[in-house]
Amino acid sequence: MKRRDFLKTGSLAALGGMLLTPFGAKANTIKEEFRGKKAKNIIFMVSDGMSVGTMIMADIYLKRKNGKSSNWVGLYEDNLVQRALMDMASANAIVTDSAAASSSWGGGVRVNNGSLNVSPNGKENMPILQKFKKAGKKVGCVTTVPITHATPAGFCVTSKRRNAMDHIAEQYAELNFDVMMGGGSQYFDKDKRKDKKDVFDLFVKKGYTIAKTKSEMLNAPKNKPILGTFDEDAVPYTVDHLRDEKASRNIPSLAEMAQKAIDQMKDHKNGFALQIEGGKVDWAAHGNDIAALLFDQIAFDEAVKVVMDFAKKDKNTLVVITSDHGNANPGLIYGSKTNDNFDHLQKFTHSNDWILQGIHASSSTSFVKDRIAEACGGFAITDEQAKELLSYYNNLKKEDGLYNHKNLPFRALAEMQKAYTSVGWISMDHSSDYTELAMYGPGSENLKSFFRNTDTVSYTHLRAHETDSYL
Repeated sequence: MKRRDFLKTGSLAALGGMLLTPFGAKANTIKEEFRGKKAKNIIFMVSDGMSVGTMIMADIYLKRKNGKSSNWVGLYEDNLVQRALMDMASANAIVTDSAAASSSWGGGVRVNNGSLNVSPNGKENMPILQKFKKAGKKVGCVTTVPITHATPAGFCVTSKRRNAMDHIAEQYAELNFDVMMGGGSQYFDKDKRKDKKDVFDLFVKKGYTIAKTKSEMLNAPKNKPILGTFDEDAVPYTVDHLRDEKASRNIPSLAEMAQKAIDQMKDHKNGFALQIEGGKVDWAAHGNDIAALLFDQIAFDEAVKVVMDFAKKDKNTLVVITSDHGNANPGLIYGSKTNDNFDHLQKFTHSNDWILQGIHASSSTSFVKDRIAEACGGFAITDEQAKELLSYYNNLKKEDGLYNHKNLPFRALAEMQKAYTSVGWISMDHSSDYTELAMYGPGSENLKSFFRNTDTVSYTHLRAHETDSYL
């Protein structure tokens, strides 16, 4: 599609929204600073499954704990970014999954839930990172879930099934991308794959550095592409990671992966395109796991700082910060004890996942109570509540849910915590939220205040290139 066609159809590149400056807000000089410029680099950041309530709770938590805003909300407070809402529906549903959401950005077309860049009529749409690679840029993805998971894959490959992660790993080996880091070693390891194919070796033969620890990542040379897989599946939740000495030593944070990815690619003469995903925000929301959710959102926010520090200095980088859909729509509940209850989270040391994975059918009620108190800053449940949780392990009750293959009582525990934290949830699944989006850098001055997800790929293509001949 030619640029004039985008202009005719009113794409993001053509139509800019004027944002009003409220009384007391800092004047926005970003529009004039970047007006008419082209971005050399693009960094697209996704807090997967982040409902607006998640972003707000992270900001409130940091303000009450440290006296300062989150990095994301701070960009709004300082009027440094353009802000919009984005309609994230998929081709066949008002409520999208992550594969269709990422494909809407990656391929510029709405596809059915469960597929990656394959239109309902079977047409395959070339993902944006393949296009940028062909155009001479360095490209990459980093995430806290398997690197083969839906969100990074939506920027990289086509597949009828998002769950075909063994095959997606093989596709990655053919793409010659420059940085791919996250979890998911099981999809590359011949000892874990059903077909026993050594996909790691495919990357080695192409000259990749294989990093399986933080030190190997940090020491990886700049002149070689890097594949980093730091856990068999997803990396640990941040709240657990911080208190696990071995994990802290061997597994990088999202901010550390983001910094390494930028360092690997920032000196390339044609620039780079990078996707950064806080993938376990979504997993925590599916489990109504408040400590996991809050700390992983904060970890994503720390990556925002890394990216913005680079972009402010570089001045040639378009930064997109967003989410692909809501999930569980958590939020603080009104009440006389809300402030104190929410502050209890400052003493949480582990996720509900850590709590429940450590309980067994043979566990005593006192063990269950002690484990919850240890993880939740002294939160005391009753004997009856402990027995209710144990009933799930004795097959008296069953709880379903995505990423809950052992049918552990995540919802039951979250309901018990509600009176202690004042955090409520509407579900354990995705919701139809219009997602938050912030933009900084060349092109951000033209951001409309509301648009469809598929407009994003047109916008980023146009803002990053003087010509559109390859589109």
